[in-house]
Amino acid sequence: MGVRKRETADARKEAKKSIAFAKLNNCPTSPRKMRIVADLVRGQKVELALNILRFNSKEASNKLEKLLLSAIANWQAKNEDASLEDAGLIVKEIRVDGGAMLKRLRPAPQGRAHRIRKRSNHVTIVLGSNNNTQSN
Repeated sequence: MGVRKRETADARKEAKKSIAFAKLNNCPTSPRKMRIVADLVRGQKVELALNILRFNSKEASNKLEKLLLSAIANWQAKNEDASLEDAGLIVKEIRVDGGAMLKRLRPAPQGRAHRIRKRSNHVTIVLGSNNNTQSN
């Protein structure tokens, strides 16, 4: 491996160390309901986002809180020597995408049937340190 290639690989590895992510696939909530809660924590500091999710009354906030705790644990696994308070982690990106749809039929009057779409979603949370977003 050449020197330049090794240097770029090391730089890429260091950049990946400062971010952590977690995914939640096939969550049985509609994407629209999940996005309402996700918009509350996008761009917030991690401690504030945890407080927002903990005291929100929506069901989706419980699932997002667990996902955020998982992303924090992933960041701590990458950066064992750094402390969470000094890092200044923020929710850099939170994405809610539509998942698989279960299609069911509900009986309707006069022998007809209405289709019911039970939606699910995929959520991705990306955490990054606050000082990286200021320098870019």
